[in-house]
Amino acid sequence: MLLAIDAGNTNVVFALLDGRTIKGRWRIATDPRRTADEYAVWLSQLLALEGYARDDVKGVIIATVVPRALHNLQVLASKYFRSDALIAGRAPLEWGIAIDVDEPASLGADRAVNTIAAHALYPGDLITIDFGTATTFDVSDYSGAYKGGIIAPGINLSLDALVTAAAKLPRIAIEAPETETVVGRNTVDQMHIGIYWGYIAMIEGLVARLKAEVGRPVKVIATGGLATLFERHTAVFDHIEPDLTIQGLAIMWERAHIH
Repeated sequence: MLLAIDAGNTNVVFALLDGRTIKGRWRIATDPRRTADEYAVWLSQLLALEGYARDDVKGVIIATVVPRALHNLQVLASKYFRSDALIAGRAPLEWGIAIDVDEPASLGADRAVNTIAAHALYPGDLITIDFGTATTFDVSDYSGAYKGGIIAPGINLSLDALVTAAAKLPRIAIEAPETETVVGRNTVDQMHIGIYWGYIAMIEGLVARLKAEVGRPVKVIATGGLATLFERHTAVFDHIEPDLTIQGLAIMWERAHIH
């Protein structure tokens, strides 16, 4: 089986895959200081709880947007899984798609992997929205080429900034307001409205602008833990794929071992 690792700014996600089927999925807070030994103790216990052992892992693939975390993850692969990890975007595992932007090397690994997965799952022009630490909008064309996109503050970042900068505002949970009114009658309701409906307005507005600029029919694919939070109150998503990055890593692994 394959161990796919997606190291993001907030969490590192580990997924155990049999082909493209996810058998287990675990996450831990991103900390570049975390050692391979610490990862191994934590992950071995979680594998065992699901009925698996380290020996079941035959390969490791990593995508990371946190360069300082990479070394310890590579050591984890070599020391505890006896595998030289493949690193998404690095030889011999290049993207295999055109990165049609001004600075291709600056594209985050997660965004490239998401584009690969989205193109494999859905034909045509696509907008892929990933709700993570930042909310990213990525545009790819019918050939699978990455054309560019948008980076916006994630909803958690937006709320943290608001609460930090305004001393009297309380910390609230990120959730859909109980009603669809946008006239809040108290401070907490007004904050829920501003964060939730304001974020939906941003998503819908940016997607509308992107679609107009592409000028052809476009499917919108959403991923990331918060995608389902907005699903009930907007029709902007055509598909939600919670595990898009992991699926992309599985696809890249397949391609590396077919050719």
